[in-house]
Parts: sequence; structure tokens; C-alpha cells
Amino acid sequence: MTSLPLVFSAPRRGMPPRHLADLTESERRTAVAELGEKPFRADQLSRHYFSRLENDPQAMTDLPSQVRTALGDALFPPLLSEVRHVETDQGTTRKTLWKLHDGTLVESVLMRYRDRLTVCISSQAGCGMACPFCATGQGGLNRNLSTAEIVEQVAAAARVAAAGELPGGPVRLSNVVFMGMGEPLANYKRVVAALHRMIDPAPAGLGLSQRSITMSTVGLVPAIDKLADEGMNVTLAVSLHAPDDELRDTLVPVNTRWKVREVLEAADAYAARTGRRYSIEYAMIRNINDQPRRAELLGQLLSGRLAHVNLIPLNPTPGSQWDASPKSVQDDFVARVGSHGVPITVRDTRGREIDGACGQLAAKG
Repeated sequence: MTSLPLVFSAPRRGMPPRHLADLTESERRTAVAELGEKPFRADQLSRHYFSRLENDPQAMTDLPSQVRTALGDALFPPLLSEVRHVETDQGTTRKTLWKLHDGTLVESVLMRYRDRLTVCISSQAGCGMACPFCATGQGGLNRNLSTAEIVEQVAAAARVAAAGELPGGPVRLSNVVFMGMGEPLANYKRVVAALHRMIDPAPAGLGLSQRSITMSTVGLVPAIDKLADEGMNVTLAVSLHAPDDELRDTLVPVNTRWKVREVLEAADAYAARTGRRYSIEYAMIRNINDQPRRAELLGQLLSGRLAHVNLIPLNPTPGSQWDASPKSVQDDFVARVGSHGVPITVRDTRGREIDGACGQLAAKG
């Protein structure tokens, strides 16, 4: 079997100090007690961070000043420092480049639509999946993100929204998609812990709807099976990009380990256990995976399955050999897949003029 640069559990080297968002409710109370404070202080901290979106302990004025300092130093280490952000779509799309405590760079994107506010977050710094058309994959994996580093991207987006920094005034964050840098299921333990912080009711967590969270994966079959057993109903999105093993082995190298059939069977099992339709992500790449025969094959593969195709016009990276399919080819592809009774839509591409593809902003530094 081909050896792949896949990292399922990176060492903790480079990880930040413990943060409140790394901990469960009971772990927070234990941590506070170990610092010599009453356990109820943990509930106060949680209320500030998860309900009021406050990350500065000195602003938590219902705690005595000495308590704010002691607990702040122990449980609120700096996680994300904004390097810069760029905006497009009349300010309704904001991409932020973050520097982590060790100098690592990651990205998140906040997008305001008419009916929802979505943040696209990173789960790893870089990616070890080595997909050749992906900006992040070209750079390889730096390290996994901690649970709190993942959660803080969501909390930071919620702060921007609540402060009314996007056009249209204050709004509540509604959706989270794990479609930023990294393969989420390759950082499984921390990603699932972050999911709990997002969906647990306030003040234990951010209180987001499970159905408003989308987990993207290139198809790590054992991790998909494990996620199905977690008892959560987040939406699964499979980055397929090719309906046949011959091409997918090249576009998504993990396919040499788990073939298209195995990936779809795992997604089917996830849908059966959760009752949730899954999404098939398919980046349209000119003259590579956009041929009529591949559209027909994709339609045949997905016919009768609880699946929806999300067609993605490729956002090429600078100097890349890969390019987006022409609009006429894209339209024909949609028609052919749809003729098999498979729901298919074309993604509303945001941020093309601001290095919208994941990894482009970080690559520039």
C-alpha cells in the first residue's frame, strides 16, 4: 500500500497552554479549585466567555480583581492574534489571518448571507492530506490546533457579529463550517471536543444548533464511522472531487487507502444513524474531473443515496496548473448529475478577490 503523509495525532509540540475552552464543565470546576478558588468561579468564567463572548478576564468585573488576575493568567492564555483581515462583497465577507502563540498562521472566513451568518474555520495549521489542487495541501501539515484554538475562531467571529462590524448591524452567529485549513477528522479528539463547546447550551458552551455545523472530510472512513457513534447530528460533507478511483487516487491521495465505494458506504452509514443528508463536495477542475462521463458516473453513484452534491467552482491558487471549468461545462455537469435524480447546487463562491481559497492568505504571511 502507498505510504501517505497522513497525520492522525500530531504531538503536542507547539500547543498553547491550557485554556478554559479546552475543558469540560467538570474540568473547569476542578481547575478552578486547584487554583484555590471556589468551583462556582468556573461557572462565572464560562458565562463570561461563552454567553457574553468576553475573553479579557479584567473585564469580568463581577469577580474580585485578584481572582480575575489569578484565573485569567491560568485559564485565558492568548490564543489568536489578528495579523490582518481583508473584506469583499461590500464588507459581508471577511477573511482573517491569525497568528498563534508559536507564530503559526491559520485562517478563518466570516460570511454574512441574507438568512444566516457563517464562519469557516481551520482545524489544523496546514494539512497532511496532500491534495495537489489545494493551497493548504501544498504546504503540508504544521500541527494540529488545540480545542480552544478551534473554539476561539468561532467566538471571535461571534464577537465581530455581535459588535455590528459587518454591514447590516449586530447579528448572531448561526453556522459553522469546518472547511478551512486542515482535515478535521485527522485532529479527531480535539475537533469533537470543540464541537461540544459549540453545541453545549450556554453557559457551558456557545449553544449553537448541531444542524448548523458542517464537518468536512476527504474521507477518513474509520473517523467517519466513529463520528457517527458520537450521538451528534452535525452535517457531514465529503470532499469527493472525482467519482472514479483512478482519478481520485491522484486528486485526493487518501483514496489509495479508502476507495470511493468505502467512503460513500461510510457516509451512507452516517446518514442512516443521524437521519441527516450528507453533502458531496466536488471542485470543478478544467479538463480534469469535469467531463460528461464523470458527471454521468457521479449521478449513477449517488442515485438513491441520501446525498446532495455541492459543486464548487475552483478558486485557483497563484501559479497553479489547475483552473476552473468554464461556465458552459459546469452547467452541463449540473444537468447530467441532476438527470439521475440527485440534488445538486453550485456553491456561492465568496472571497475570490481576497485570496479566498484556504491557505492563500497564510501562504503570503
